[in-house]
Amino acid sequence: MRYQTQKVAYPFFIAALVLFAAQVIFGVVAGAIYVWPNLLSEAMPFHIVRMSHTNLLIVWLLIGFFGATYYLLPEEAETEIYSPNLAYVQLGLFVFAGAAALVGYQFGIHEGREFLEQPLWVKILMTISFLMFLYNGTMTLINGRRTAISVVLMMGLWLAAIFWLFAFYNPANLSLDKMYWWYVIHLWVEGVWGLIMASLLAYLVIKMTGVDREIIEKWLYVIVGLVLFSGLLGTGHHYYWIGLPGYWQPVGSFFSALEVLPLFAMVIFVFYMFWRGSRNHPNKSAILWTLGCAVMAFFGAGVWGFMHTLSFVNYYSHGTQITAAHAHLAFFGAYVMLNLAIFSYALPQLRGKQPYNQVLNMWSFWLMTSGMAFMTFVLTFAGVIQTHMQRVVGQRYMDVQDDLGLFYTMRLGAGVVVAIAVLMYIYAMLGPAREQLPAGAPHLAAGGGVKGHP
Repeated sequence: MRYQTQKVAYPFFIAALVLFAAQVIFGVVAGAIYVWPNLLSEAMPFHIVRMSHTNLLIVWLLIGFFGATYYLLPEEAETEIYSPNLAYVQLGLFVFAGAAALVGYQFGIHEGREFLEQPLWVKILMTISFLMFLYNGTMTLINGRRTAISVVLMMGLWLAAIFWLFAFYNPANLSLDKMYWWYVIHLWVEGVWGLIMASLLAYLVIKMTGVDREIIEKWLYVIVGLVLFSGLLGTGHHYYWIGLPGYWQPVGSFFSALEVLPLFAMVIFVFYMFWRGSRNHPNKSAILWTLGCAVMAFFGAGVWGFMHTLSFVNYYSHGTQITAAHAHLAFFGAYVMLNLAIFSYALPQLRGKQPYNQVLNMWSFWLMTSGMAFMTFVLTFAGVIQTHMQRVVGQRYMDVQDDLGLFYTMRLGAGVVVAIAVLMYIYAMLGPAREQLPAGAPHLAAGGGVKGHP
């Protein structure tokens, strides 16, 4: 590391991984309730489990983005972080707000709006924390060099904060409520978070390929343009059935279909740059997560999103397990794997080690990715059956659910595999670091000179 204040990212990454583990545990519990519907029905009803699962996802991803920004910004700006102490206060405030919301959910304290269930005072604390982060990052940027990566990253984070403000508006009219609700949900994950994803991928590619920065930045501008062009009006695919004017059906169908393009461009960009650049970077696990992120984001957000985004298809599939299949693979591919790629690259340097525990890290990659892929296929098959039996044949919802028990059991098995893989990843990143063999000294291995150490 060239700058001492990059170490500010370390507690952010640890907090993110701890909350990641908690999120996956709640996900496994939710999957178990699908198999055994009366499980925890009194102690922790399903809607509380699901609420905890989804909110933890958003919180730990944001903390990961904050940490990644603090890690790369000094290198991009060529200056130290403006105020490390402010960053620590911001982290403490954000974690406290998220933890308080999580505890409150268990006692039924929430606002009831999906993904935006946080009580008002928690939303205010999270907003204050977000503003502290934006001030810190923006001042760092102003005091140093401004690159395409740092500017696009901070622009994405600023826009995320701006659209978050719609979470405070809760109109009585249900159509208006859902419209402004999507201003947060869609314009985050399918809009401005795309800017964050593109800039972080560009940073990783620069660091691990050695390809000239100007080439990568040109690709970054193209991807960002495609994200904003398709993602903003692509919000219309959520407006089909909530009472908005009918013109949103063709508009939403057309522009949301175009959302595949930036995701495909990211795949071409990442693989082309690794092919063009050096393939000898020592951190093979970070390379694997980076390549995997682009591929799985394309399939999860792009292909699976396109499968049911057209209005005449969505009329039948809306709200079925097809939606769950798309949501799981899209979030995992685009944002979970992105954070895990950043962690894999940065944590060895933050801990003062060479890349370590790479075999275990890569095993966790294949297990986690395979588990999520299998879960996606299972939910897709369940969704197709549900769509036909419920929306076409006209069977009752609960009767159809009874017929999907086998698929829910397989989904639970996949979730357990993912949970095991997550624990493997956390151990690989935060557990004892195996000492690496010095380059050009393979003779040490035969003599037993390389040992593990904490």
